[in-house]
Amino acid sequence: MKKPLVSDARPGIDLHVHSTASDGSLTPSEILAMAVTLGLKAIAITDHDTLAGSVAAMASGIPSALQFLTGIEISAAAPSGYRVNGSVHILGYGIDPGFPELIDLLDRLKRAREDRNPQIITRLNDLGMDLSMQELDAIVGDAIAGRPHIAQLMIKKHLATSIDDAFDRFLGKNKPAYVHKYRAPMEAAIGAIRRAGGVAVLAHPHLNGINEPVAFEQFLLTLKEMGLRGIEAIYPDHSRAVTAEYCRLARKHDLLITGGTDFHGTATPGIQMGVGDGHFHVPYERYESLVAHLKACG
Repeated sequence: MKKPLVSDARPGIDLHVHSTASDGSLTPSEILAMAVTLGLKAIAITDHDTLAGSVAAMASGIPSALQFLTGIEISAAAPSGYRVNGSVHILGYGIDPGFPELIDLLDRLKRAREDRNPQIITRLNDLGMDLSMQELDAIVGDAIAGRPHIAQLMIKKHLATSIDDAFDRFLGKNKPAYVHKYRAPMEAAIGAIRRAGGVAVLAHPHLNGINEPVAFEQFLLTLKEMGLRGIEAIYPDHSRAVTAEYCRLARKHDLLITGGTDFHGTATPGIQMGVGDGHFHVPYERYESLVAHLKACG
């Protein structure tokens, strides 16, 4: 049963939040506490290629003042014929964390990350940097290691001044320590989310690099044919005009409109959960529409 909405002139939500289960700096329980302190009415923890953050949040107990959705952000390969900036990130909401097909897909992504990280460390070693997998493991803990964690290690050892600096000079695509990343096939990612009882949503569409209007609309329709059901139109890096265009396309093609900050804690300074830089807002009705869709499809 849905909890009653507390009276608020502008109740806000955040459907794109990362925890220490992937590359965020706050634990799931810390995220829940912060969301309540900030007066948010609903959140989803959407860690990269893992449901561990959502599972941990539910195990710790969801505060009565907060609505919560299980979530994930899967790194998927662009469909054939489309060129994008790296991965296409697909958000999944309302997922059954124990669904076998999804677990198998995430295990493949985890193994690919584990195989990739030593190669990156080796390339950094070849560039004269004294780094080791043991040092990386000490930073990562139980999370799934990725390039942001390697960047954190570089900062700790004074080999980079920030995560952006590490990526701009060494870890980003086409940089000296970059190693190709395995990405889940798009149909497999969307299909696993849907069959696990969830809703698949295109994350931060502007960042994919397909920004010519006709080309993007075709891209969106291709994903819809594969089972995509929403678009993260409301995102801190989207201008008002870009947000309005994505909302128009969502309505035209009967897609859900979602939004979130992509909060990572200290890894994204200047971006606060729920409010971004202070001027960002995702209305509660976006959560209500998403939940209504989940119930209708359940």
